[in-house]
Amino acid sequence: MRTRRAQPTLELLLLLILTFSLFSSTLGAHSPFDSDSAHIHPRAYVTPSTKLASYDYVIAGGGLAGLTLAARLSEDGNTTVLVLEAGDSGDAVAAQIDSPGGTYYNSLLGTSYDYAYETVPQANAGNRVLAWPRGKVLGGSSDVNGMYIVRPSAVQVNAWSKLISDDTWSWDNLLSAMKKSETFTPPLSSVESTAGMQYKMDSRGSDGPLQVTYPAYMVPITTNWLPTLNSAGIPTSPDAYNGTNTGGFFATSAINPSNWTRSSAKAAYYVPASARPNLNVMVNTAVTRITWASQEANGTVTATGVEFSCNGQLGTVKAEKEVILSGGSVGSPQMLMLSGVGPRDVLESVGVDVVVELPGVGQHVQDHLCLLTHLIQKSAQFLSFINSGTAYLNGSYLFTPSSSFSAFQQSIATALNSSASTFVPSQYAAVVQGYEAIYSAQMESVLPTEGLIELLLNLNVPGQVTIQAALQIPFSQGRLYINSTSVFDHPVIDPQYYSHPADVTIMRQGLKAARTLGQTAPLSSILGNEISPGSSVSTDEEWEEWLRSNSATEYHPSSTCAMMPLEMGGVVDGGLRVYGISNVRVVDASVFPLAMSNHVRLLLSPPSPLRCRSHFLSHVINSSWHQRTVSQNKLLSLFGPLRTHLVVPLRMDRLWLAVLHRVRRRRLRRRRMALRV
Repeated sequence: MRTRRAQPTLELLLLLILTFSLFSSTLGAHSPFDSDSAHIHPRAYVTPSTKLASYDYVIAGGGLAGLTLAARLSEDGNTTVLVLEAGDSGDAVAAQIDSPGGTYYNSLLGTSYDYAYETVPQANAGNRVLAWPRGKVLGGSSDVNGMYIVRPSAVQVNAWSKLISDDTWSWDNLLSAMKKSETFTPPLSSVESTAGMQYKMDSRGSDGPLQVTYPAYMVPITTNWLPTLNSAGIPTSPDAYNGTNTGGFFATSAINPSNWTRSSAKAAYYVPASARPNLNVMVNTAVTRITWASQEANGTVTATGVEFSCNGQLGTVKAEKEVILSGGSVGSPQMLMLSGVGPRDVLESVGVDVVVELPGVGQHVQDHLCLLTHLIQKSAQFLSFINSGTAYLNGSYLFTPSSSFSAFQQSIATALNSSASTFVPSQYAAVVQGYEAIYSAQMESVLPTEGLIELLLNLNVPGQVTIQAALQIPFSQGRLYINSTSVFDHPVIDPQYYSHPADVTIMRQGLKAARTLGQTAPLSSILGNEISPGSSVSTDEEWEEWLRSNSATEYHPSSTCAMMPLEMGGVVDGGLRVYGISNVRVVDASVFPLAMSNHVRLLLSPPSPLRCRSHFLSHVINSSWHQRTVSQNKLLSLFGPLRTHLVVPLRMDRLWLAVLHRVRRRRLRRRRMALRV
């Protein structure tokens, strides 16, 4: 008799899915010439007229977390799941999505597959409006991101766990989940010898759905990365994926080494699950609001389903068990507010009835700002986004002598004690208290030892090498809020970049470090003059003026539905349930209370943890409804894929496609000849 595997609990699945997206990458074993749609079962897509009247779970958002969660929940054949995705299927642009080189040289940004959000003018960043692109397509930003996989540090993850007082979110749990979610393939011998990369198999997974590896080719300049870092006093990290990521290393990407294509949420989770009759997806369908039942005697509210607009056609669908929001750091808080859940002043200002007053919705926006130094190549090499060359720098390196770092730490503590409320764009005491808690966690646990700046070696401008510095632990926090009752109107996004002076100081030191690397052998031997910012920028004041006027973002917003205690302005609890509501959860990067030193999720990456957490969370959800307990070992064995991506240089990418295409044509020719015989 065959023993049926216990179905994962909902809470556990949720953790898996969120962890998965923390180290976002993309999976898939599909051919670079066949769109995902060729493998999607026809009954997977439904319309307003062919969908069911109700489903057990209704998921708003078919991106990284949403598709991962849907696939895991639908493993139980008795559970029905509907995913509502505002974007298109992406079938028409499958070639651009699948090709890693297309991420940078044939991007979908600025097209109909991009939400194209923008911030309001940033007073402390040159009064500029900054772009916030997000993937508007089935698969979400995992279809358009940079395919970059970097895990956060154990210290940062444990600081998160401490904030929520829940060991479920500890580093030990997430590391096991991340390993279970991936299949790591070592680099080609030619790549390993060129770059001198180090890795340890003990830290990586071997049989998960996410395919993780290194680029198929490394341009010769990468040979200089680690030796240059070492010459500048930055050590090589022997294992950046086991809880300590400071130092220099080469990052992995979410790519399928069998055909060098992007491994996306759609390819990894949805395509294999699309034949299930209990899993449906509606594309081009925007959820307009959550519908509610009458408030219960204890004050708790219950969702009955959602209203939606599909190609202009309005409709409703019931959720028998739960409504799950997976709209990302912009979409999920926007949907809560449109449904009457959020800060009272915001809701009343646009005429939305208050269902649950939660002042933390849309607050605590954190993001990774970045800026590049540009240097001339003495001998130009063809374009390649070498985002594998990575380094995370901590305060002891950025601030020398050590006394200057001590003084910097003290200035941060003084700023919090004297004027915390001035850094928080909120009139609510709970939100201010939450800011103080996040601030203290960063200051006490993260700041002393963890990576404050990320450096990336790039070769994506003709004739130039760029070294990017990116702020990883921002002390500035902003907010986003609705200013209309329509889901089709973008919310107001105000990250308040550089509103805290510590961010300016850290970024300045990071840019100085980037300049130093460009002037350090052996890298300096193949580089010419610095083009930008150039010799006119040298003093602290000049650096600060330049960075305020030129900083961009890595597109890693988080924390707008923060997982924190309710009294600290939290929006969801440790099980990702929205406070005050019995059956609505948020499962995406908006729940991370802290920005971390990694690529969290998002357009050019999702971080990695989100995917693992989505897996975990689906276990959590199922346990809520099936009343089952699963041992931690069994839980970890159920963790699914993580994703990030690797970028093969453009010319190599085309070469691989040409070779694969030729092989395919030969196989077809042989089959035809065999049939004739």
